[in-house]
Amino acid sequence: MVLGTNQYEHRQFKGLIEYLRPGDVMVINDSKVIKARLHAVKDSGGKAEILVERVEAECEALCQVAVSKPLKSERTLDCCGQTVKVVSREGEFYRLRFDRPVFEFLEEFGSVPLPPYVRRRARESDEERYQTVYANKPGAVAAPTAGLHFDDEFLAQIEAKGVEICRVTLHVGAGTFQPVRVNDLSEHVMHQERFEIPDDTVARLSNSPTRVIAVGTTVVRTLESWAQDGLTSGETRLFITPGFKFRVVDALVTNFHLPESTLLMLVSAFYGRERMLAAYEEAVLQGYRFYSYGDAMFMERQRV
Repeated sequence: MVLGTNQYEHRQFKGLIEYLRPGDVMVINDSKVIKARLHAVKDSGGKAEILVERVEAECEALCQVAVSKPLKSERTLDCCGQTVKVVSREGEFYRLRFDRPVFEFLEEFGSVPLPPYVRRRARESDEERYQTVYANKPGAVAAPTAGLHFDDEFLAQIEAKGVEICRVTLHVGAGTFQPVRVNDLSEHVMHQERFEIPDDTVARLSNSPTRVIAVGTTVVRTLESWAQDGLTSGETRLFITPGFKFRVVDALVTNFHLPESTLLMLVSAFYGRERMLAAYEEAVLQGYRFYSYGDAMFMERQRV
């Protein structure tokens, strides 16, 4: 769906190229989804499910652990015959120590952490489908799903039109699926995600491109975090809500998001709340598919 000022166009995704201009810079998120979900058994015999939120050291990670009772330090979990040790409790997470490098452990024993609304176990095909073609930096537990619509051939066509493609990395955390549960948005605690912007991307964005087009809300948060504090790497908790003053991103490719989500608030800030709600009503009428494996929209930022 292409969102105009007060009208919509319904196109196949590759029709996006007709809305791009020579001199545009398209920014993609090259984060790679890791096989972050593990099934385990507690040393007391009960079942546990581990979801790695972020890798903190070679053999340590912060994880969500679904168990019947909270775990104490020094407890152990058995995962496919391998021992995982509880180091400490840190807020909603546990710090776990693995008996080998975490990425190596997950690759051998883990499964793709599909979104919670996909009510089935991950299949082998998800290891490829739930990954962008340009993913190359492991660390995400959820895919930057706007990028799932692109293939290598289409990216080459975009570049041939004179659009430059630049990369950033933001490792999407499981918090991206958490709804906003407060009435006062200032009380919402935004999840924290790690990002990095390469020097060549910074240089290109600083050189007055025609438009900056973000592929996904993760790219928006990365670039607007950089605009706010000047940091090209670190952690971001940027919560974008209506009234936010965008400084970098001019246009956005994104999927249709969950109700009451921070992502829906971001796109409402970008396009205008009432206009975005009307666009979602149109999408429902037209039978668009929502969420991670769903359809996409393209919009330019509402100018105030």
